[in-house]
Amino acid sequence: MPTSELIAKAAEVLETFRLAGLRLATAESCTGGMVASALTAVAGSSAVVERGFVTYSNEAKTEMLGVAADLIAAHGAVSEAVARAMAEGAIAHSHADVAVAVTGIAGPGGGSADKPVGLVHFARAARDGATIHRREVFTGDRDAVRCQAAATALALLPQQPPPT
Repeated sequence: MPTSELIAKAAEVLETFRLAGLRLATAESCTGGMVASALTAVAGSSAVVERGFVTYSNEAKTEMLGVAADLIAAHGAVSEAVARAMAEGAIAHSHADVAVAVTGIAGPGGGSADKPVGLVHFARAARDGATIHRREVFTGDRDAVRCQAAATALALLPQQPPPT
């Protein structure tokens, strides 16, 4: 269940997008649907949320979002390239105007020297617009990393929603 802080941030996002007449999609890996859950916890979210993809496995990223398997093989699932492809794939496989994607290593295992536990890549894509990327390394346990990642994904959205 999303925290009250996440739900409050989601409400801000929804209002911004509702006023702009934009629809939203999510593509989530390490957050496992937390972003979509926070958004849909707000009454009236159906006016904005078009759909959410939980693509935890590499196969799901490929099958549901069209992320090329060779892109994942070359860069790893937790990478800028894959986050961008996830966001762009969510746009391509939905009717949304804007999509946000999250892929990371929540821990406690799975990290390496190059990709430590807490590393999360984000991307926001717009239909007929640019894709932006953000990289963060969060601290704390698995729940803390996932909550920080969901909050960061939401923070990418209300900042000047791209025009359609």
